[in-house]
Amino acid sequence: MPKLKTHKSIAKRFRIKRSKKGTKILKRAEGQDHFNARERGNTKRNKRSDNIMSATMAKTILKAMPHA
Repeated sequence: MPKLKTHKSIAKRFRIKRSKKGTKILKRAEGQDHFNARERGNTKRNKRSDNIMSATMAKTILKAMPHA
């Protein structure tokens, strides 16, 4: 049986938080690097926080990161 390999682009984009309550997959809000001066205040504020991925998406991400 071949070694399980981590999907590197997914590993760079997502963080896995495990606790007794369950597993959460966190992702930074997209579009943060530049052109933020023209954004509305609400948009700018929302970009500062992390997004929690849905259960379906989490299943896919965890499959791609077998050692996390």
